[in-house]
This record gives sequence, structure tokens and C-alpha cells, in this order.
Amino acid sequence: NILVLGAGGAARGILEPLLAAKPASLLIANRTASRARALAEEFSALGYIGGCGLGQFGAERFDLIINATAAGVGNEVPEIPDDILQPGGSCYDLFYSREPTAFVCWGQEHGAAQSLDGFGMLVEQAAESFALWRGIRPNTAEVIEALRP
Repeated sequence: NILVLGAGGAARGILEPLLAAKPASLLIANRTASRARALAEEFSALGYIGGCGLGQFGAERFDLIINATAAGVGNEVPEIPDDILQPGGSCYDLFYSREPTAFVCWGQEHGAAQSLDGFGMLVEQAAESFALWRGIRPNTAEVIEALRP
């Protein structure tokens, strides 16, 4: 069960590949519930997907929580319940920075098996672009290791 926080362009960009992985469920939560529901409706032909407002989760727990909000810019965490992450679940923040993001820290503090930021995604996207232009795909593991503090 996957929870995507945010209903903007970043969320839109990850929904199709997430639904292609055939999760049991995918829920989009946004400050504006109608925006989350509209985005879910747009992708509903691809799999089970719903939308709601932040704070309207009920007792549901998620195996993966993805932060696609702009909260990371202000080093904040969207308002989510402390017990919303399934034990052994994972957190992923599309935002990245030199230091762990507030959401990555939230995941670590709430027992996530993995809590990662979007830095790897950035490097992988750059590698894809480089491969398209130059015909050579860089070793991204080496790049990530060299750039991380």
C-alpha cells in the first residue's frame, strides 16, 4: 500500500510507474482534497488509486510513503500521523539536499526500514540524459558516492 503526499507535478510524474508495479493500493493525499481526488481520477484506468485530504487517512497504514510536496523546500514534514507507516515500511522524499531532509529524518524516527531522498533519482535522470546525448551511460553508483558527503 502506497501513500503519495502531494498532488502537483512531481506526484503526477511518478503515478504511472507506481501503478505499473501493481500495488495493492495507492492513495494520493493533498492539502486540497479535491485536487488529490481529481488526480486520482485521471489515473484510475491504470490501477486502484484514491485521493483524499491530508489528515483523512483513517486507520490505514502504508508500506511506502512518498513525499512529493514542496514541504522539503522549507525543511518541513507534511502533517501525517505518527503511526501511518507500516512496521518495516519505507519512506522516500522526492526532494533532496546535502543533509537528510526533514521527511527522511521523520521516516528514520518512525521505524522505516529505508528512508531515502531524491538524490539518487536526480543522478539517474542525469545519467539517462547523458546516455541519450552521448551514447554512454555513466556508472551512477560512483557518481552518487563521489557527490554525497
